[in-house]
Amino acid sequence: MSKKQLPKPTESELSILKVLWENGPSSVRFVNERLNEKKETGYTTTLKFMQIMLQKGLLTRNTDSRSHVYQPAIDQEITQLSLLDKFVDNVFGGSATSLVMQALGNHGASKEELKKIKALIKKIEKEERK
Repeated sequence: MSKKQLPKPTESELSILKVLWENGPSSVRFVNERLNEKKETGYTTTLKFMQIMLQKGLLTRNTDSRSHVYQPAIDQEITQLSLLDKFVDNVFGGSATSLVMQALGNHGASKEELKKIKALIKKIEKEERK
């Protein structure tokens, strides 16, 4: 599935995907229990969302056991990149600089985060020199 063909998950669908990306293939009950740790969500609501996600191609389902097990059909990193690209285009006019300046200006970065950012900048600069 190419980047342009990826179905765009909603905020609720992203919450479900996050549980599955962090924990691997899981039952609806397991996903619902993890979602309830942050926000009360009914089992039938979680089930319905996961059935819709299956139809949309966001999840796959293994029906071999009594309890159906779902797993993401889309890669976490590819999904994040796709959503980030859309966000940068729509909110920051395509300017990654504006995004980074806004993020660093409003949300103080830790020393460790700044270290990682500097390392990334050095890596990008090295690649551009080649």
